[in-house]
Order: sequence, then C-alpha cells, then structure tokens
Amino acid sequence: MLNATPIAFPCSSAPVTRVTQVQTYAGGKEIYTPGEKSGTFYEVEFGAVRLHRLLSDGRRQVIGFYLAGETFGFEADRTHAFFAEAIVPTGLRSFSQPGSGDDILKLALRGMLRAQEHLAVIGRQTAVERIAGFLLDMANRQGNLDHFDLPMSRLDIADYLGLTIETVSRVFAKLRASNLIKLQSVRCVQIQDFKALASLCA
Repeated sequence: MLNATPIAFPCSSAPVTRVTQVQTYAGGKEIYTPGEKSGTFYEVEFGAVRLHRLLSDGRRQVIGFYLAGETFGFEADRTHAFFAEAIVPTGLRSFSQPGSGDDILKLALRGMLRAQEHLAVIGRQTAVERIAGFLLDMANRQGNLDHFDLPMSRLDIADYLGLTIETVSRVFAKLRASNLIKLQSVRCVQIQDFKALASLCA
C-alpha cells in the first residue's frame, strides 16, 4: 500500500495528498489515457514522460515531454485529454488536486505558456530552427549542461515538432557536420557551440 501524506498549498482551503512512494513504469507503459478521470497530477522523479493524442486521420501528435523534477497531469476538465506514457523506465510521485491554490494556478499558466510557445514554433520556424530550439530547451531543462540525454526517439521529436523523421535525422546530421553538436550516443547530445546554435533560432 502507498503511504500518503497531506501537504498544503498556499491560499488553498484543501490539502494536497502526496503519495510518498515512487510508482515505477516501464518504458512504453501508459500512465493514463483520454477520457480517464483526472484529479491527480504527477511529479517525475526519474525517467521521462510523453503526452500525445491521436488525430482523426490516425496520426500521432506529441504534446510535450516531461523530465525529472517536472510536473504534469493538471487538467481543467474532469477527464484527461491526452495519453501519458513513460518513454523509458520512469518513477512518478502522485498528488491529488485541491479545489484552488496559487501553486495549481502556476502549473496551469506554465502549461499554457509552453503550449503557446510550441504553437509559435510549429507555425513559424523552419526545421533547423525548430530542432535547434528544441535542443537548447532540453539542455536548459537539464541544468544547461553542454551534454544531456534525449530519452525520446527521433520519431517522438518529429511528432512533437511537426516534422518527418527523415527531416529530423537530416537536420541532426547537418548540425553535426557544422560542429554545433556531437552525438556521444543515439540519445546523448553534446552542444559544442551554444551561441551558434542559439543564433539559428533567434
């Protein structure tokens, strides 16, 4: 049985129940699906999570990725709108949502801002700009290290950025040839020139 401890959010009349035991999910395991009752959100302890939906023509659209220390699952409605899946072996802590609270509002606003930024990227940037910006974002979210993990596949990246997997592979090869990045492995990237990479998506 999981041990739950109530914790309070500022300006909230309802406590948040935090499950203190980490729940583990194998890579590819569903965490929740569209239509399932919401009311719980999650903090990533380790691993990575992918949110996506299926379009009417059967294509997949990746909505976002969540890494260690990040929170997902907040819904304005009573049911989930997207699929949530562990990309790699992942550990999560879960929280029950209170009726109000500044922290919940911050989560919602942060999610809206990220969604707006994503729409701007998809709508206006070239393939090189999208991938350069994506790599810089991944580096920033992992401590601004010059090398970092990409737990998601090239297909995941393509479905997130609105590109084909062939285009993603071609741009990665171009960035390598320009000595802007180095691939230490399929999923380990080293940025060799932050300034030059940033200039591609300015």
